[in-house]
Amino acid sequence: MAPTEDAAAATPPPPPHFVIVPFVAQGHTIPMVDLARLLGSRGARVSLVTTPMNAARLRGVAGHATRAKLALDIVELPFPTDVAGLPPGIEHVDQVTNHNHCVLLFAALRRLAEPLEAYLRSLPPPRRPSCLVSDWCNGWTAAVSARLGIPRLFFQGPPCFYSLCDINAVDHGLHEQTAAARDDTEKFVVPGMPVRVEVTRATAPGFLNSPGWESQWAESMDAMRTSDGAVVNTFFDLEAQFLACYEAVLGKPVWALGPFCLANRGDAEATASRGNAPDVARQSAVTAWLDAMDTDDSVVFVSFGSLVRKLPNQLFEVGHGLEDSGVPFVWVVKESEAAAPEVAEWLAALEVRVAGRGLVVRGWAPQLAVLSHCAVGGFVTHCGWNSLLEAIAHGVPVATWPHFADQFLNERLVVDVLGVGVPVGVAEAPVMMLGDESAPVVGREDVARAVAALMGDGEEAGERRRKAKEYGEKAHRAMEKGGSSYESLTQLIESFRQSGGEKKTEDGTVHAWSPLKEQKKIDCYCNGSTDAEA
Repeated sequence: MAPTEDAAAATPPPPPHFVIVPFVAQGHTIPMVDLARLLGSRGARVSLVTTPMNAARLRGVAGHATRAKLALDIVELPFPTDVAGLPPGIEHVDQVTNHNHCVLLFAALRRLAEPLEAYLRSLPPPRRPSCLVSDWCNGWTAAVSARLGIPRLFFQGPPCFYSLCDINAVDHGLHEQTAAARDDTEKFVVPGMPVRVEVTRATAPGFLNSPGWESQWAESMDAMRTSDGAVVNTFFDLEAQFLACYEAVLGKPVWALGPFCLANRGDAEATASRGNAPDVARQSAVTAWLDAMDTDDSVVFVSFGSLVRKLPNQLFEVGHGLEDSGVPFVWVVKESEAAAPEVAEWLAALEVRVAGRGLVVRGWAPQLAVLSHCAVGGFVTHCGWNSLLEAIAHGVPVATWPHFADQFLNERLVVDVLGVGVPVGVAEAPVMMLGDESAPVVGREDVARAVAALMGDGEEAGERRRKAKEYGEKAHRAMEKGGSSYESLTQLIESFRQSGGEKKTEDGTVHAWSPLKEQKKIDCYCNGSTDAEA
């Protein structure tokens, strides 16, 4: 017997299907895996699309149990093997050892458009994508979603503060001004910001806008402009004014769903393995060392992310600075940095001198587990947004040492606006991620001073700690039921559940459906206002 009309009407629509396309870099992939967890935990179907080598990484990071529980699929697209000049086996930014290979890697990734389209077309109607969520760097996905009529959101990794600076810099010609600067010390005010923000030629906002990257930059900017909205890893109580201004300038809905790292709360294995396959032995060793500390908030954690590789002369200064500070520390040194014989010998000697007070971790460390440990009271960081937001979410103040891209403006946010950071004092010039012989060396005195200020007992240090703890509490509330990020995620899922992923006009043309989002209105200066610049 055919179902009655009433029974058919009562049948709930299938869960929305989000297809997520991360960029192939650790700092981009980690939050998008967290986003997949968040969507899956609320009943959505999620597919993570990447290349074979990166799929293997994702399977280790996401965890088999997590995928089974959350209906998470990992889809492999064939990686092109005939890109002239790109060595075989490079499918991830972390594998790049030559700056010239970065452009070639981007060129290879753009050729994933055809297999992505073939995969999307192959999905049967019940699994038709409701929405494509693509990293800002993957601008090549825009043409695919347009051809198939699939709504597309872009994921912007940095905070709204940075993203607002970036879009205002483009809209108001800041890049042309900084290009004509007399030298790297001349300062420029970023227009259209609700607070005064100064940059130099070297620290002006912008991804992929240096020589040689023009086509990739133009493609990503156009993809941003033609998207149906943005997903950001932040929360309302942290960036309310910048979130509202960014949405106004972008002219599209912006969903603040973070901190994504708290998607792992309550899951010890996921917390320990975030960003890497589980390493039980290393996790246990670090945790045991921290457990032995008899005072809360007494240890400083030092790590500079997955990309920055410091040369030996800079590593020595970091180590001496930590030793001279007198503060207990956990310091992460990459295997590639520790490989040189002189570095290995020096680190071994350092470990003898600071035995019981300092722990040097060679290779990967379980950063989220470390930051959530009660013994850790400060974090020396490169100012990648993932790391900063992980610290904020766990109430840990930071010492800031930016190196490139968004990191200089991220420093301004946490130091000048949020008041939870103290700068190491790095010269305002970019440091290449693969090691730069010409980069200025930050001396041990500056390292020791910043650590002492961060971990000290003075009024300023106490105020930083108070603010950090307060933001940490707000971060957890944002992710709980009824919190701003929780409710924003609800709106996102329900919008695409109800839309079915497309809207057709009378002439049969398929248009991406742009969801509407209720959001508190914040009084702020946007769209070129100069009042905040006076």
